[in-house]
Order: sequence, then C-alpha cells, then structure tokens
Amino acid sequence: MGTDNDFVSYSGDTGNIQHIWHTVTVPLGADTYDIVIGPGLLTDLAQDLKSSLAAPRYLIITDSNVEDYLGVDLVRLLRQSGAGVDLLSFKAGEESKNMGTIVELASKMVDLGADRQTAVLALGGGVVGDMAGFLASIYMRGVPLVQIPTTLLAQVDSSVGGKTGVDLPEGKNLLGTFYQPVRVYADIGVLATLPRAEIRNGLAEVVKYGMIQSREFFDFLEEKWRDIVSLEPNVTARIVFNSCSIKAGVVSADEREGDLRRILNFGHTLGHAVEAAAHYQIPHGEAVSMGMVVVSRISAAKGLMPRRDLERLCGLLDRLQLPGRIPAELRAEELMDLLRHDKKARSGRPHFILSKGIGQILITDDVSREELAAAIEASRA
Repeated sequence: MGTDNDFVSYSGDTGNIQHIWHTVTVPLGADTYDIVIGPGLLTDLAQDLKSSLAAPRYLIITDSNVEDYLGVDLVRLLRQSGAGVDLLSFKAGEESKNMGTIVELASKMVDLGADRQTAVLALGGGVVGDMAGFLASIYMRGVPLVQIPTTLLAQVDSSVGGKTGVDLPEGKNLLGTFYQPVRVYADIGVLATLPRAEIRNGLAEVVKYGMIQSREFFDFLEEKWRDIVSLEPNVTARIVFNSCSIKAGVVSADEREGDLRRILNFGHTLGHAVEAAAHYQIPHGEAVSMGMVVVSRISAAKGLMPRRDLERLCGLLDRLQLPGRIPAELRAEELMDLLRHDKKARSGRPHFILSKGIGQILITDDVSREELAAAIEASRA
C-alpha cells in the first residue's frame, strides 16, 4: 500500500537561508491534510498557517519540557504575524495523560474565551499530541487541530493518522477518538536537541515501516545507517518522509483501524506487554524493537520469513543501537499472560503481525503458546 506522494520539495525563506520542505498528503476526502517536513519550519510556520488555515486565533498546548525552548518562541513568532495566541502547558510525562489534565486544560480554554474557530496547536511529543488531539476533538464538539511534533517518534508515527487518547488507571489510551489534524509540521531541525535515547525511540518505528511494506526503504536504512544515527539532514528528511508516506497510505485505506491498519502494530503486540511487565521503565521504541525480533523469530520458525531477513533485521537494529534481546528479569509466562489482555485481542486471543519477509506482512491469531514461549526464550538477554 503506497501513496502518490513523491519526495518533492518546495522552499521557504528565512532571512538569507533557504529551507527545503517536503510534503506528504494524507488523502481522506473532506479530511485530507498535508504533512510538511523539513528544517526551519517553526520559523516560517506563522506565515504558512495564515495562508493554509487562517484561524482568527491560536492556542498552543505543550508540556513543561517544550514550553521554554520552543513554546515561547512560537508564541512570539505568531504574535509578530498579527495572530492572537495563548499558550497552555502541563507537567511533562505520561502521568499527566489523564482526564484530570484534560478537564483542567479545557477549563482554561473556556476562561481564555476559546471558541469553535480557535485552532489548537499541539507542540510536543507523543503525549502532547495525544492530549491536545483528544481535547481538540471534544472541546465544543471539535475545533481545528494542528500537530507540531517535536520528537522523531511523534513525527513518524503518533502525529499522523488521527488517533488521540488519554490513560485510565486500568490501562493506557483506553479513552480516545479518531480526529484528523488540518495540518502537520515536522521540523527535523528540532531533533538535534533531543537525547540520543529519544532518537532511538523513533528509529524503531522507522524500521517497522520498512519491515511492513517496503524492502526498498529497508535497504535504504541499511545503506544509510551512519547518516541516520548522526541525523544528517537530507537523510533525516527522507526517513521522516518515507515513514509518513507509508503510514498515510495505510490510514487513507483504513482510517478507523479495521484490518489493514493493524499492520502498523508490527512488533507492538509483544512490545506493549514488555512495557507493561517492566512497569513502563523500558521506552516504547526499545520495547517495539524487542517485539519485532520476537515476532520475526516466530515467522522464521513457521517457515514464513527467510532466515536471512531475520538476520538483516537484527543487524540493522543493532547498528541503530536498538535492543533485540528481552531483559532476563521479564518472565515469558508474565508476558504471555499480558498478551491475553491486549486491547486488540479478540476473545482472549492476541493477533500477531507476522513477517513473510522484509516488506511483507501476515495478520494471524495462529500462534501457539509454545511457539511464542520459544521465540521469547530465543530472544532473552
């Protein structure tokens, strides 16, 4: 599944510096929108918003990590363009991703006089995008949403596709909506400010896209891994563009997570169990990396996936400094029990996204407990 998107650029000028931007279109009928990718987007964002959205007022929602180093600058740039703008912030971290924070933010929006024409700008990583998206979808039954992801994980995954959510004490993302943004800005320039662990977190999702749909993209990742690790700008723009293009194609064919969109969960079924068993002390990307290796081992054992492709996956993950081994303290029995309660399980049977080789996927519940246990043990540190 692909899209008609090509790596075509247009230019934005900031002083004497010319930035090359690329666009991915997510074709969803009346909800079609563009993802704009490149360096320096935040500097030129105010002018682009005026021409593409023309909202009378903007409300930036961000967290305490992003507020000082990007939020304040964005407020200044928008005000310089003549736009009305306010900023709301909450404490950074998954523990803030709950209905209490949503109600607090919504009340502040009311106090500020936000109406149905006020556009919400989600400035931050995945938690901010999920929270701001959920709030935009329910405030006055829906206000315009612009996603401005500031982590690699959010740029290639969570900001694209319209899924929003908040956590309950019983589990993550148990409340949520499907609500598409009107535009997404992925400024790759801000990635240089991230810790290396955050970059690795996003690279697991990038590898996933090659595994589920594009051997050519996987080949590119193998060839350019050094440039990827060093965040070489042209290569970074390419991996964000390709990742968004693949996800856009899947989302446009299956917006509401029927069958096709489930291929995006490659590595996630077991990855979510690893996260839960580790009490969320293992980052999402690392857990997904472990999950991809386990399901690929199952696939190879079933004769679906060539052994050489399994070796290539493990080799690429290793070069990108992503783990392929599950920590010894996480017991196989506990992981398998957690899988039975996965929110995407049906009648207590988890569905696995298996690999038929790089770029090819099979969705099945035909994985025995014995096959799963053997793959987990083979992947243990």
